[in-house]
Amino acid sequence: MLDGWGPRVLESYLCGAWRKGNGPAKPLHDAATGDLVAEIDSTGLDFAEALAYGRRAGASLRAMTVHERALILKALGLKLMEQKDDFHALSLATGATPKDGWIDIEGGIGTLLNYASKARRELPNARVLTDGVVEPLSRDATFSTQHILTPLRGVAVHINAFNFPIWGMLEKLAPNILAGMPAIVKPASQTAYLTELMVRRIIETGLLPAGTLQLICGGVGDLLDNVTGQDVVTFTGSAATGQRLRAHPAIISESTRFTMEADSLNACILGPDATPESPEFDLFIREVSREMTAKAGQKCTAIRRVIIPRAQAGAVRDALAAKLAEVAVGLPADPATRMGALASLDQRADVRAAIARLSSEAEIVAGDPDVVRVTTGDAEKGAFLNPVLLFANQPMKASAVHDVEAFGPVATLLPYDDLAQVTELAAMGKGSLVSSLFTHAPEVAEEVVLGLAPFHGRVMIGNRDSARTATGHGSPLPMLVHGGPGRAGGGEELGGIRGLNHYMQRTAVQGAPRLLGAVTGRWLDGAPSRSDIHPFRKSLAELRTGDQLVTEAREVTLADIEHFAGFTGDTFYAHMDEDAARANPFFDGRVAHGYLIVSFAAGLFVQPDPGPVLANYGIDNLRFLTPVYPGDTLQVTLTCKEINPRAEGAHGEVRWDCQVRNQKNDLVALYDVLTMVAKTWPA
Repeated sequence: MLDGWGPRVLESYLCGAWRKGNGPAKPLHDAATGDLVAEIDSTGLDFAEALAYGRRAGASLRAMTVHERALILKALGLKLMEQKDDFHALSLATGATPKDGWIDIEGGIGTLLNYASKARRELPNARVLTDGVVEPLSRDATFSTQHILTPLRGVAVHINAFNFPIWGMLEKLAPNILAGMPAIVKPASQTAYLTELMVRRIIETGLLPAGTLQLICGGVGDLLDNVTGQDVVTFTGSAATGQRLRAHPAIISESTRFTMEADSLNACILGPDATPESPEFDLFIREVSREMTAKAGQKCTAIRRVIIPRAQAGAVRDALAAKLAEVAVGLPADPATRMGALASLDQRADVRAAIARLSSEAEIVAGDPDVVRVTTGDAEKGAFLNPVLLFANQPMKASAVHDVEAFGPVATLLPYDDLAQVTELAAMGKGSLVSSLFTHAPEVAEEVVLGLAPFHGRVMIGNRDSARTATGHGSPLPMLVHGGPGRAGGGEELGGIRGLNHYMQRTAVQGAPRLLGAVTGRWLDGAPSRSDIHPFRKSLAELRTGDQLVTEAREVTLADIEHFAGFTGDTFYAHMDEDAARANPFFDGRVAHGYLIVSFAAGLFVQPDPGPVLANYGIDNLRFLTPVYPGDTLQVTLTCKEINPRAEGAHGEVRWDCQVRNQKNDLVALYDVLTMVAKTWPA
C-alpha cells in the first residue's frame, strides 16, 4: 500500500473541485488480502452541471493548436512517469503483480507520450485538420471543396472497466485531449482508488486547462440523461452492460456518439504446420500460458479459445497443463508470485460460475476451480484462482465455449480437422478484439488471416522470425486499432491518429479557394498569390501562404537525358531506345527521366545562398502527368501551401506546391516540396 494512503471515502473531481457524495459509502477491499482499501460514493453530485461545466471549459482547449495540446500530453506523461512507484504501490491492492502493473501504469503513461510524439510528427500545428485532398467542383477552379475535422463542442464521457484503472483512462484521454475535447472519466468502482490517485496527480501538475478532466468515483446517477449530440460516450467492459448503455434513451434520441470496447472470446490458433518439433509450437504454448495468467486472465484481449489441429490435441494439452502447473499464485508483492489475485471475491464467484457453464460441453483437463493453491496469502480472503484449462472435443457442435467468457485465467482447447474449420470456429465467437495465429507457412497465414479479418480488430501472426521482437497477442499498442466487430462492441479505439476522429466532426466545406484557404490555413490552387522577393529568402515570421515564385524556363535536350542515364545508371529503354519507346503506348519517342524533371525543377526554384530554408526533408504526392521529350522546356510555379511552425524549437515545416509545366502549359509534374525553415533570420 502507498505510504500515507489509508482507507477513506474516494472523492469525485467535478466543476473544478474535489467533492464527496452524501450517501452510504460502499467498501472496497484489497483483492489479495481482503483488507479495506477505500470506500466509494457519488450520491447527490450534480452531473448535469458537470457536463455543462465541461462544455464551457472546452473552449480553452479548442483554442489551442494540436501541437500545443501534444506538448501538454508530453509534459504530463513525463511528470507521471516520475511518480510511477506510487502508482505501483497502490496497484498491488488490485491484485496485480508488478509485471501486471507495468502494463497498466507504464503502458498508460507511455500511451500519452506516444500520442504526443505522433501528433507533432504527423499533424500540422493547427486548430483545424484537413481530411483528404481538395476536390475541384468547377472547371475554372473558382469553386472547390475541402473536408475538415473540428472538435465537437461537448464532453467525452469515458466509462471504464476495473482491470486497467490507469491505462483504460489514459488510452482514451490522449486522443480526446489532442482532438480538443474535455472529458469526464467514470472508472469501475472496484479499482477506482487507483484511478483517483492518478487523477489527483494529474490535476496537481496544473498542466491541463481547467475543465479538461473531471472524475466520478461511484455511480453516474443521471449523467447519461443529460448527454447531447455534441457529447461522446465510450464504454469498456462487458457486452451486456455496453448494450444497455448504448440503448439509453438520451443516447438514442440525441444520436450521441457511442464507442464500445467489449470483452470478447479471443482465439489463439496453432497452424497445421506447427508440430511439437517446430519453434512455432513452443512459441504458441508460451503465448497461451502468458495470456491466460497475465493480470490473472482479466484482460479484454486475453486468450479464451485455443484452436488447435486435432492431431496435436494431446501434445498441446500436456504441454499447456505442465506450463500452467508452474505458475505460482500468491500475494502480488511477493517476488516469487507469477500470478496475483482477481479483482474481487465477487469476480472469482463469477469466473467459477462461468467455468461451470463451460463444463456442460467441455471437460476440465488442468486446474480445479474449487481448490485454490497459493504460495503466499490466504486462499479464502484473497480472490485467488489457479489457471483452468478445458477441452471441448466437438467444438463445431458446441455453443457455450463460443458464448460464455470466464473473465479470469481460463481457456478452452478447440480441435479442428481442416483450415476451413479454423476460420469457422473463430467466427463462432461473433466478433473479437484480437486473434493470433502461429505458423511458419505463408499459405496458412494467407488463408487464415483473410478468413479471420472480417471478425477481428487485430490479428497477430507469430513465428520464429518475429519471436524476439513481437509484442504479443495481448498488447493493444497506441498505433494499432483496438476494437472489433460484433460481440467486441463494434468500435475502434487507438489506431494512432485515427483515434482523434471519434471526437471530431468531419465537414465538407465548399467555396472559393481564397475562402477555403482562410478556413484551413492552406493555400489552394486558384487562390490569390503574392510574388515579391524569392520566398526562400523569407523566415517563418515573414512567409505567408500564397507567396509564389514563377521561374525561368529551361530546355531539356537529348544530351541531358543521356548524361542523366549515364550518371545515375537509369538506362530504362524508354529513355535510351527511340524505336522501343515509340512502341510503348504512352510515349511518342524517347522521354526524359521523371527524376531528371524533378532535379531540373529544383535547379530552377532553389535559391542557393545561405538563408532561412535549412533543409529539404521530402516530397509528397509526386505524380508525372505528361511525358517530356527532347526539345521541351520546363517552367516551375512554386507556392507556399502550408506553414507549420513548431511549438518548440527555432524552426518549422513549410509545404510548397510545386507545378512543373511544359511550353504548351501542360502540367508535367505535380508534387509537394517539404522544407525546414527558420522562424527568424538571421537565426
